[in-house]
Formats: sequence, structure tokens, C-alpha cells
Amino acid sequence: MAAGQRLGRAFGWLWAAYAVSALGTWLAFDAFPLIAVRVLHSGPVEVSALAAAGLAVGAVLAVPLGPWMEFRRKRPVMMAMDLLRFAALLTVPAAYGLGCLTFAQLLAVSVVVGAADITFKAASGACLKALVPPERLLAANGRLESTAWTTTMLGPPLGGAAIGLLGPVATVVANAVSFVLSAAGLGAVGGGEARPERPADAGAGRPRPGDLLEGWRCILASPALRPLFFNSVLVNGLIMASGPLLAVLMLGRLGFAPWQYGLAFGLPCLGGLAGARLAGRLVTRYGQYRVLHVSGVLRACWSVGLAFVGPGAAGLALVIGVEFGLIACCGVFNPVYATYRLEHAPAGRVARTLSAWSVSTSASIAVMTALWGVLAGVTGPRTAIAIAGLLLLATPLLLPREVAAPRHEPQPVAGRA
Repeated sequence: MAAGQRLGRAFGWLWAAYAVSALGTWLAFDAFPLIAVRVLHSGPVEVSALAAAGLAVGAVLAVPLGPWMEFRRKRPVMMAMDLLRFAALLTVPAAYGLGCLTFAQLLAVSVVVGAADITFKAASGACLKALVPPERLLAANGRLESTAWTTTMLGPPLGGAAIGLLGPVATVVANAVSFVLSAAGLGAVGGGEARPERPADAGAGRPRPGDLLEGWRCILASPALRPLFFNSVLVNGLIMASGPLLAVLMLGRLGFAPWQYGLAFGLPCLGGLAGARLAGRLVTRYGQYRVLHVSGVLRACWSVGLAFVGPGAAGLALVIGVEFGLIACCGVFNPVYATYRLEHAPAGRVARTLSAWSVSTSASIAVMTALWGVLAGVTGPRTAIAIAGLLLLATPLLLPREVAAPRHEPQPVAGRA
């Protein structure tokens, strides 16, 4: 029987919705910087601001949405975020066609999409936990992780071809349409979704000011979640901060062609796909904690190698090898980490916990990207990449120690949506 069937029809539609939106996102990978440079003739400062501001301001706007969505049905929230992203993105090709596209509009759209992304991810985690039996959560997260790496591998090359054939906003249109298809897939999940019960002390009206911090309180109070939170926020920030610097190094000083740069990051995604498919088997054989810890240690060991990249075929092979190792370890780590996090998220506070987690991750990426840009201006991109890699070597110290597995909560009886 197919894996999607074993996980049920409802998960199959959720998976399909995720796949189509992930493909749309990766088709449009770096579309906004490309439009800023080629259409609006923006400089490096503006392009960096576009990347950082969308994450940072989007994260701030998403803070009150965590407690707001906690006591609402999650699929309608996810569908609303899909439609919001569709509407926001579609303003870009519309303005481009009318000849009135501005940098301020790109910035505003990136902020709206960033906030909607965070809200969608938080709602989708809570939805998945309610939709899939606890013993199948790892399998479900493995399927999603495999899909993520497949679309990461296929999307940018296809998007580049689409831009070459159809113009600079073609992939933005494709991404917008993908969110409509995602919303349709979520609607096809069918069945009832129980409305989460609001505790007596939660109030019946708007979220109280203290509710905005509840997600972080849950994380920091949990001996299982707290170290993993700091580990994941720091690792993601350091890895993502090095990305633009490596692009500057490879495409500028080392003279790699754009297709070589694309190959260096597309081909290693096969490692992520293989890792995601192995994760479940490894947990079955060695246990969740051991796989989480070992893969978490190994994923921190690769990035420092990028500081030694040189020109020519040897340099390209080095980047491919380092990225393959890093992504393969992430492919194993990510579904185990996502399952562990859902299992330990407090009942009735899953959406707020995941929202706080996503907000923190986006904010840390924005801050570290900006800081490493400044650091590279002082020390050079190679030294800045090396510093990020050395700091990553210390992040396994923040991995959680083994704790007792949580008791599985009974799933709510579905009511009419």
C-alpha cells in the first residue's frame, strides 16, 4: 500500500497542497532580488534590505497571530494565508504590466508574504498533529521533508528557464497560482475539524497582551524544547547568513558561471531527499533521541569547509561535497526534529508555540544575515564564512538531553467545520 494511503486520504490532500505551494515557492526562488536588480536597477544595499526586512518585519507582524489562531480551526486559517499570499503576490505582475512597479511595493509584498508564511507554518504544524495519529507523525514529516528537498532541487532551474522564456515576473505569477491550488487542496481534505476548546482562563475576546508571549513561555519552560529551540534558531541563522556571502565569493571573485552556482546547490538536494527517506528507518533502529543528537552534531560539521572553496572544477566539487553532506544530515534531522517538537508542544498551545518558534527563526535569519554582511565588509566573505562555520561547530552543545517521551494526547473528535 502506498505511503500516502497508509497515512490516510486527509493527509494525502494536505501533502498535495504542501507539494504544490513548495514547488511554487522554489520556482520563484530569488525572484524579488532579480526583479529589484533587473527591473528597478536596485543596488546591493537595497537588495539586502529587501531580503532582511521581509523576514524581520514579517516576523513582528506574525507575533499576535499565534494566540489569535490557537482557538480557531487551523485549515481555514491556512487557506486564508494561502489566499492572502496569492493576492499580495499578484500585485507585482499587475504593477509590472502597468509600468508602475516600485521598490516600496516589493518591500511591502515581501513583508505580507513573510508574515503569512509564519502563520501558515504554525497552523500547519498544529493541523498535522491533529490529522495524523501520533505513531505516524514521523512518517508524515518524512514525506513532507522529502517533498521539500525534491522541490528545492527542481524549482530554481525550472524557474530560471521560465524567467528566460517569459520574463522577470513569470515565476511570481506561478508562485501566486500555487497558493490558490494549495488552498483548494486544503479544502479537499474534507471531514470535520473540531474547534479547539478555549480554557476558562483564556478569555473569550481578543488575545490579551500576555498571550503574545505564551509561545515563548512554553518553549523556555520546557526542558525538552528549550535547548532545541536555541540550537535550531542559531543553526538556521548561521547557515542562512553564509549563503549570500558564498554567492558573492563564487559568482564574483572565483568566477563561477551562474549554471555552476545553481548546480552546486541543486545537486546536493539529492542528499536531503535520501536523508528524509532514511530518517524513519534510523529512528526505528536507533531511537529518536540518538538519531536527533547524532544528525544534529553532524549537520554542524560541514559549513566550515566552504571557507576553503577555490576556483575551477576542484572548487565546485568541494562546494557540492560539503553541501551534500550538510543537506543529507539536515534531511535526517529535520523530520525527527519536527516530530519531537510536536510531541513535546503543550496541549492547547501548539499553534502559539510553533508561531513563536517561526517568528524567532525568521528574526534570527534577518539579524544574522545583516550582521554577516557587515562582517564580510570588514573581513572579506571568505573569513566571514569561516567564522560562521566555526560557530556552528559549537551548536551541538545546545542539543537537548534525553528526556522522557511525552504521553500521546487523545485526538479530538471531529465536529462539523
